[in-house]
Amino acid sequence: MQDGLVAKIAAHPKYAQLKRRRNALGLFLTVAMLVVYYGYIALIAFNKPFLAKPMSAGVMSVGVPVGMAVIVFTVVITGLYVRRANNEYDQLTQDILQDVAK
Repeated sequence: MQDGLVAKIAAHPKYAQLKRRRNALGLFLTVAMLVVYYGYIALIAFNKPFLAKPMSAGVMSVGVPVGMAVIVFTVVITGLYVRRANNEYDQLTQDILQDVAK
């Protein structure tokens, strides 16, 4: 029974659409995260004086808000993925399961 169900799901056209959309978004968000994170690391490695520059008259350097921006970016792209999964991917999954159950 399970093998037949799996085969029906794998053959469903909406399943291919779901996989394609999910993989495209996952790849895009992964590349974006890698660019931001490794860009920050490269900035640390190659331009320490910029990150060490104090902001205004305080003791906080430029590196602190830039590092916080990396963390906020991570939370934002996670939220984007969750929103897309809840709005689009879950509906496609339910459509596939309803069609296969018939």
